[in-house]
Amino acid sequence: MAVAVLLVLGVVAAWSVLVPGVSAWENIIVAVIGSLRLTGPVAAAFAAWVAVRRRRGVGKRSLTTWQAVRAPLAILVVTGGAFTATVMVLAVRSMLTEQAGRLLPSGLVMGAAGLALYVVIGWVTGWLLPWTITPALAGLGCYGLFTALSQGPTWADRLAPATREPYDPFQGLSAAAFTDQTLWLVGISAALLLGWAAVVTRQALVLAAALLAVLAAGTGMARLFSEQRPVSAQRVVYSCQEWPIMVCVHPGMHAGLPELGSAFVKIASRLAGTPGEFSRVEQHPRRDQGTLAPGVIGIHVDDLSAGFAERAADEFVDGLAERCDATPAAGYRDIVAAWLRGEPLPGGPLPEHQYAAAWFSGLTETQRRDWLRLYYGDFTGCRLQSSHFGGQTGQASPAGQGPQYHTPPGQGVGGRYAPPEQRVGDASAWSRPRGGPLHRSPGARSRGGTREPAAGGRGPSAGSRAVLPPRS
Repeated sequence: MAVAVLLVLGVVAAWSVLVPGVSAWENIIVAVIGSLRLTGPVAAAFAAWVAVRRRRGVGKRSLTTWQAVRAPLAILVVTGGAFTATVMVLAVRSMLTEQAGRLLPSGLVMGAAGLALYVVIGWVTGWLLPWTITPALAGLGCYGLFTALSQGPTWADRLAPATREPYDPFQGLSAAAFTDQTLWLVGISAALLLGWAAVVTRQALVLAAALLAVLAAGTGMARLFSEQRPVSAQRVVYSCQEWPIMVCVHPGMHAGLPELGSAFVKIASRLAGTPGEFSRVEQHPRRDQGTLAPGVIGIHVDDLSAGFAERAADEFVDGLAERCDATPAAGYRDIVAAWLRGEPLPGGPLPEHQYAAAWFSGLTETQRRDWLRLYYGDFTGCRLQSSHFGGQTGQASPAGQGPQYHTPPGQGVGGRYAPPEQRVGDASAWSRPRGGPLHRSPGARSRGGTREPAAGGRGPSAGSRAVLPPRS
C-alpha cells in the first residue's frame, strides 16, 4: 500500500514540476527531486506510524542493534522502491521523445538520499512520541520545515533535498553540487538513525558510528557552503530553423521553433529598413545582458505552454521603445506597438489618440513601414506627437479672419527635419514656404475642401515611400 501511494504521488508531483515543452534530461531530474515535496512528508508519516506501533509492541524490552535498525531499514527499502518506480515512469516517457542534455546519476542519488532523511525524521519522531496523532504531526512538520528551507535564503536551500524551481535550461545542473548535497543528506540521516539506535541499545560502538556520520554530514555541509553557484550560462548548441528568418532556441525547446518563426516573421517584416531590423532570433536567459551582433535579437522563452510565442513577441515589442510617462506620448506609442504585434489599434484615452489610430489604420502596410522607417527614433525615444499622425495645430489669424491651420514641421529619425515630399502625401500637390503653412499647388484638384485620391486607388500609390497627408 505504501509503495502504491508513494508511486502515484511521486508521478503526480513530478509531472507538476516538469517545465512544459522542455525535452531535456535535466528537466526530468529536477522533476524527480521536486516530487519529494509530497512524497517526502507522506513517507515520514508512514515511518512515524510504523514507529508508533513498534514502540508499543516492544514496550520496555531491550533491543540489539539489528533489532533496532531492522524496521527503519525496511521502510527505507519500501520508499526507495517507490522512488525508483517514479524515476522509471518518467524515464520511459522521456525515451519516447528526443531529449537534450545528459542524465546525471548523482541527481537521482541525491533524491533518494533526501527521501531517506524524511523517513529517518519520521521514524525518530514516532518512536519518541508514540501518540496516535504523531504520524500526522510528522508529515506536516516535515512539509513545513523543508518548504521553509527550500524557499529561504541561499545558505538554507542547500540543506534541503530540493533544487531551485523552475528549471533553467541555460544554467544546467552541477554534478559536484549533487555529490556534496548527497554527502550531507546521507550523513545527517545516518547520524540521526545511529544516534537513536545508540540511545535505545546503549552501545558505545553505535554511538561512535553516529559520530562518524556527524563528521560526514559536516564535511558535506562545508563543501556546500564553500561552493560558488554558477552565475553564467553554460554554452549550448542551438537548434535553429532557417525560414523565412533564422530562429534559434535551446535544443530542449526545438518543438517551439515553428510557432516562434511564425510570430517573429511578421515583426521582422514590419521593422525592415529601420534601425531595429533583424534577421536572426536567439533565445537567451533572462540574466544574460551581453551585446548581440547587428541583425540579431534576443528573446526569452520560459516554457512552451500555450501562447508562449505570443508572450515572447509581446515582450520583445514592449522592449523596443521606452516607457512613456506622459499620457499623450504613451497613447501614440501603444498604437505603433499594437501594429507591430498584429493587434487591433487601440483608441486611446484622448480624442487625439482616437484620431491618430483612425489615421494610422487608413495606411497600407507599405505606408506604415515607410512611416516607421522615418519616425523610428521618435517611436523608440517616446517623442511621438499628434503631428506624426496627421495632426494639426492652430495658428492665430489676423483680426476679422477665422483661424488658419497648418501642419507643423515634421521630424525624421533622430529629430531631423524631413521635407514634405519625403513625409506626407503627394509632393506635387503641396508646398510650404520655409517656416510657413502648407499651400496647395494651383493644379491640385479638390472637392469640398478635401483632397481627391489619385486615379486607380486610395491615397498614395503602394510603391511610394510617402504616407498619407494630414487632413486640411
